[in-house]
Amino acid sequence: MAKKEMTFEKALEELQTVVSSLEEGKVGLDESLGLFERGMELVRLCNSRLDEAEQRVLAVRTSPDGSVEAVAFESEALS
Repeated sequence: MAKKEMTFEKALEELQTVVSSLEEGKVGLDESLGLFERGMELVRLCNSRLDEAEQRVLAVRTSPDGSVEAVAFESEALS
């Protein structure tokens, strides 16, 4: 059975914990470096999940001839 990947919400929650630990400054250098590396992994995971979600979002657009089409999400499409 394949290991289930971490959800965006769980990754973000862990990232917030990592950031709080680093901001408190109560951990040593080695532990801080480990936390920083874990934080970077979590940032990459969150960005990947956001990119995947963006690709799945569709916007409905009316073309000049009046027909309706589904197009890939673009922030300009919603403006």
